[in-house]
Amino acid sequence: MNYKRILLKLSGEALMGEKQYGIDIDRVAQYAKDIHDVHARGIEIALVIGGGNIYRGLSAEKAGMDRVQADYMGMLATVINSMALQDALEKTGVKTRLLTAIKMEQICEPFIRRRAVRHLEKGRIVIFGAGTGNPYFTTDTAASLRAVEINADVVMKGTRVDGIYTADPLKEPNATRFDQITFDEVYKKNLNVMDMTAFTLCQENNLPIIVFDMNKPGNLMRLVDGEPIGTLVKG
Repeated sequence: MNYKRILLKLSGEALMGEKQYGIDIDRVAQYAKDIHDVHARGIEIALVIGGGNIYRGLSAEKAGMDRVQADYMGMLATVINSMALQDALEKTGVKTRLLTAIKMEQICEPFIRRRAVRHLEKGRIVIFGAGTGNPYFTTDTAASLRAVEINADVVMKGTRVDGIYTADPLKEPNATRFDQITFDEVYKKNLNVMDMTAFTLCQENNLPIIVFDMNKPGNLMRLVDGEPIGTLVKG
């Protein structure tokens, strides 16, 4: 498939690289180069990044913090990651815009759908920060929502594993990978692709999802070139 506009979802944990916490600048630079190379092909790119390398609302809730407060703190963590990736991308020579669901005028623009689409049409890479702006929703849901809003062709979920498996490949060495799977099969097999809200949003809007290993340099380009990288969820 020829992609005109993609929504790339990156996990916050992946930005840690080999560290136990925070942001690995080398990993961010690798991501920025891969994104830059695909953008140079004329493909419009929007990004959503998690915040788990800095703060996880669910973990804080389990420790006794109010869930709403914890989730807002997690949203701020995604903005920190977004700013780091924005800096790395602009060092490669591309123009970017950071739009957030929580107003922070000194560092970014508020999310306005028409403005986001216009930035993409002008060739800017758009980064969506602060999730949906609401507690109880994950950044996976934010990615699916923004992808639907901007009429993206696909959600590409870059993770540390190279697709969807029958079981967790990090725990089950005999787990096998799916090259392609339907939304219904994911439900039936109870596979962990995204949280259910995010996944259902993609299914209801016929928006395909590709899960792939973003940590391998060049994989994003291979995916765009049509190579069978990762797992495609559709239909």
